[in-house]
Amino acid sequence: MAISANEQTPWYADIANYLVGNIKPTDLTRHMKRRFLSEAKHYFWDDPYLFQICADQVVRRCVTESEGRDILKHCHSGPTGGHFSGNRTARWVLDCGYFWPTIFKDVNVFVSSCDNCQRIGNISGCNEMPQHFILPCEVFDVWGIDFVGPFPSSRGNKYILVAIDYVSKWVEAQARVTIDSRVVVNFLEKLFTRFGVPRVLISDRGTHFHNDPMARILAKYGVQHRSGVASHPQTQGQVENANRDLKSLLEKNVAQTRKDWSTKLGDALWAFRTAYKTPIGTTPFRLVCGKSCHLPIELEHKALWAMKNVCFKLDAAGKERFYQLNELDEWRAQAFHNSKLYKERAKLYHDQHIKARDFNAGDKVLLFNSRLKLFPGKLKSRWSGPFTVVKTYPYGTIEIEDANGVPLKSMATNSNFTTMARLKKARRFSISKNFESKEGIRQASDVKEALIGRQPIQKKTNLKFFFTLFLADV
Repeated sequence: MAISANEQTPWYADIANYLVGNIKPTDLTRHMKRRFLSEAKHYFWDDPYLFQICADQVVRRCVTESEGRDILKHCHSGPTGGHFSGNRTARWVLDCGYFWPTIFKDVNVFVSSCDNCQRIGNISGCNEMPQHFILPCEVFDVWGIDFVGPFPSSRGNKYILVAIDYVSKWVEAQARVTIDSRVVVNFLEKLFTRFGVPRVLISDRGTHFHNDPMARILAKYGVQHRSGVASHPQTQGQVENANRDLKSLLEKNVAQTRKDWSTKLGDALWAFRTAYKTPIGTTPFRLVCGKSCHLPIELEHKALWAMKNVCFKLDAAGKERFYQLNELDEWRAQAFHNSKLYKERAKLYHDQHIKARDFNAGDKVLLFNSRLKLFPGKLKSRWSGPFTVVKTYPYGTIEIEDANGVPLKSMATNSNFTTMARLKKARRFSISKNFESKEGIRQASDVKEALIGRQPIQKKTNLKFFFTLFLADV
């Protein structure tokens, strides 16, 4: 019995018609017809089903479109499925005795669009946002500020308040008993009187940095306050690096009880300021003061400057000082150039290892709950949604809303925005109605190669296939 063209035509219609009624396709070229006859030798008809003798000599039944979807659902997400990977699920389908030409491709798409599987796992490093570095021009124009601690009590102090200049990498730090607005305001007032009023102050969104006293002092001096979010600490990357280096210096110098760290903080700052920094190509001390720092070892072992006599000639001393000031400008210009090149190389390396992702208005996305690690729950998914993208902004900022059209408000930022790094597209499995049966037959040899080599087939975008699948939004 030949298959009627009026029925929903399966991918194997031509082979079935040839085996049952010796009806050959008429729209094939000579080469395609020869290949068709070669492939047909591996099939046999047992009414009402078509079977294939596969490359591993196992007889498998050829299934239709609707059957294939049910089989995939059972083998992947059924009671005995286990939500395994695409390769393992495809092997499971083959072991159950079913076959269609694009089985590996279809299974991979089905697995990637499984809702339960999409809600498992952490944020992948390859899904981070492209890097956008901060490049100020003038020394002391941009400061980053942060608290480090708590540490073991040292003379009553448990925290370190750290500030770093984004151009010179100069660090100021003080040991503190508590973290509150009064401590921060007092620290900033001393910082401004020593180094001048900056243009921008960058911090996290802690309550000790966001309060009325802080707002008043910043408004008084005309300083812009920029803040990052807890889910993206790279915004405060400069001060985070300074925190890491200071903690490393203290760990190597404190006593075994670790209660003398506050007395070692000054030495740690001295070492940090006089250490060579690769991004600027010099030391913070030289970039700020215009000359290298004189160390005690230079007096003990008689460095060149220590053996020189003091020059009391005002003209010669004035010229020397003039040269030093000009040299300082050159050092700062060179440091800016070095910092720019260093950050460009870092951005290039970072962006080469991430995926290019585009979010458009109307896309359905899942949101990663970065707060769940603070309140851990076993067997609990950290992905919520799906949400709808309302609008996208530069530098990876996205506005989303829930299924009821209510904008999602972040508790951390008190705004309707989130970062692209916390989002991923919600996928679903769909079958196109515009599939063509003959193209599926022409890919049967691909599955044959996979059965022989026990490796998944490579995707071929130049061929149409039985399950014409696509990723669409929920």
